[in-house]
Amino acid sequence: MTHRKDAGLVLAGIRQIELQAMDRGAELLQSNEIIGETLFTLISTGTELALYLGRADFTSIPGYAAVFRVQEVGSEVQAFKPGDLAFCMGPHRSVQRVRETEALLLPEGLSPAVAVFARMMSVSMSTLSTTKARPPQRVMVSGLGLVGNMAAQLFAASGYSVTAYDPVAWKREAAARGSDAGAGSGATVSNLPPVDDPAQRGKFALVVECSGHEQAVLDGCRMVGKNGEVVMVGVPWGRQTEAYAHELLQHVFYNYVVLRSGWEWDIPTHAVSAAEPGIFTNLAGALQWLAAGKVKVDGLYEVVSPKEAAAVYEDLAEQRNHSLGFVFDWSLV
Repeated sequence: MTHRKDAGLVLAGIRQIELQAMDRGAELLQSNEIIGETLFTLISTGTELALYLGRADFTSIPGYAAVFRVQEVGSEVQAFKPGDLAFCMGPHRSVQRVRETEALLLPEGLSPAVAVFARMMSVSMSTLSTTKARPPQRVMVSGLGLVGNMAAQLFAASGYSVTAYDPVAWKREAAARGSDAGAGSGATVSNLPPVDDPAQRGKFALVVECSGHEQAVLDGCRMVGKNGEVVMVGVPWGRQTEAYAHELLQHVFYNYVVLRSGWEWDIPTHAVSAAEPGIFTNLAGALQWLAAGKVKVDGLYEVVSPKEAAAVYEDLAEQRNHSLGFVFDWSLV
């Protein structure tokens, strides 16, 4: 492998992101590795924005959703060959180098710019894998950012009866467009949870909380029926209300609520058995669902150059845009 320079995004400090030259290195490719040039990466607008604003444990190399074209494979690699398109949980940089087991082939015909959204689908697919709720039971999704939008589509496509809400109008409109396109068929979208509606309160088997807002967790505990689950998919990055824990505990106690973490890493990276899926099981399924059109991302994202990263992250921080996702096109570097 030849020695060459590449580029990548680096968090140099709070609200400081830069496109810097990076050395691919001249180390020999290991027998189980593949390497190739990045086509697209996707911004995780929750985790990466928290990093950008200094609300999460700092890392200088952001990003965990990439599609690349394989250029070279190790001597023992079986699943990939040069020219293949592959997905990996790689950073925002112009080259991806991973072990064979850390990448997935793209289904034939799937756009690489769309394929990166499999990563955001997998966030709520862990809950889909672990919940006791079964179709056609009722599911509520709170928060319709990118993760919540994907969750509403996933659960609706799986046969659940889905109600989703978000106080932000343009996010509701984006979710409604997905429902109209058939991806979220059966999903009802509103601006507030129906906590005061006796016909709906206590009728949900599962609440998938994607906003990270403690009021949404409390409302979810009001909405589920006996032994219903409230799964915290959204990260509670910071305190947002003056609510007391006592009110939450009352609803958990008297409503027999199962309140638990929805952190996707609750399941193993790779499947333990055919009956116990892993993160990569779900990622492979997400790629297939995107290819089949069961989940749609049309109109949800913008494609930008990595050279525009500083402006894109700052706009996200100041809530100046109305796109759920931003995809970096590395051919524009």
